[in-house]
Amino acid sequence: MFKKTVLALLMSAATSVFAVPLSSQHAVVVDEASGAVLLEKNAHDVVPIASLTKLMTAMVVLDAKLDMNELITIDESDVDTLKFSSSRVPVGTVLSRGALLELALMSSDNRAAHALGRTYPGGMAAFQRAVREKLVALDMRHTSIAEPTGLSPYNRSTAADLVKMVSAASQYPEISQLSTGTEDVIDMNGHTVHYRNTNRLIGRDGWDILLSKTGFTREAGKCLVMRFQAAGKNVIMVLLNAKESAARLMDAENVQRLVTGQPFLMAKTAAKAPPRATAGKARGSRTGIMLAKAKNDKGKKKRKTV
Repeated sequence: MFKKTVLALLMSAATSVFAVPLSSQHAVVVDEASGAVLLEKNAHDVVPIASLTKLMTAMVVLDAKLDMNELITIDESDVDTLKFSSSRVPVGTVLSRGALLELALMSSDNRAAHALGRTYPGGMAAFQRAVREKLVALDMRHTSIAEPTGLSPYNRSTAADLVKMVSAASQYPEISQLSTGTEDVIDMNGHTVHYRNTNRLIGRDGWDILLSKTGFTREAGKCLVMRFQAAGKNVIMVLLNAKESAARLMDAENVQRLVTGQPFLMAKTAAKAPPRATAGKARGSRTGIMLAKAKNDKGKKKRKTV
């Protein structure tokens, strides 16, 4: 089981460091079983996390052991008036709490996530208290979450802290299942609506993804966390603030290639390539991209936010 000592492991010494092409501004990749840091880039900077927040929302809701079949009506207070993000869940729609959880995790719907927080026993204030208690329990000392959707730029964390969140979320079978569903059809007041996972790697050949969540706001950039299996390892990956969706996906592909020992992909563009780290020690680095080998390692329009 992944231990709470991950922060110390992030700072452990490495015998060698290699350059890795990576567009995300903040990243960390950890071998879950050993805690070995396979890659680190600006992993301790506190930055907005967008809809990665929804993993915390899901954990807090599930911790409360609420009735997943209880029907909840989407109301005007669930509409995003901060960034005016789009939603395919109309006001007045009645869905079960379980369906809202699926929409929040799989398709990153903000109204669904807000409704989960709003209907938490005791209301939004009680939900926020439960989130703060969960952050303390997970030792996520550099994380603050103001609301359940991730739309607020004050929902902030570090890549290192988010490893802890992903590890904890993976202990919930519902989160693992719902966040990795490829697609689903949901009845919306008599009309069927087709939803797809916001992570285009879900269902792609060559990937065994055990948990996933995307995120995007203007402040946070393109974000992605995943727990996946490759080369016989369970790996946790955190990628924050890529500029484009394609760059985020290429970063994920290169992380997988890092784990499996395949050659890295390079962007097919004339633009300047992303910066590479120079050889050096892993300890204390705050810039560049690092692949660390452990000593004993052998091997006003509506905006789209996700």
